[in-house]
Amino acid sequence: MTKVISLSDEAYKALKRIKGKDESFSDVILRLIGSIEPRPLSEFAGRWVGDDIDTIFNIVSREREDTTSREAEMC
Repeated sequence: MTKVISLSDEAYKALKRIKGKDESFSDVILRLIGSIEPRPLSEFAGRWVGDDIDTIFNIVSREREDTTSREAEMC
């Protein structure tokens, strides 16, 4: 099944640079993500270091409020 996705010009150019002669864009993406092992969120629990959690939380909250449903669907 084929799906249509949108890429920024920057992302397209980056993929095109690393794409092999006989390789499709799908092949490139699968090659790049193939080595990524899924990890449970529990592995990251308690890993936050620093005293800026309130600042980060506020930034994330503002970005969530500013995100439109169209932007969220594209992620």
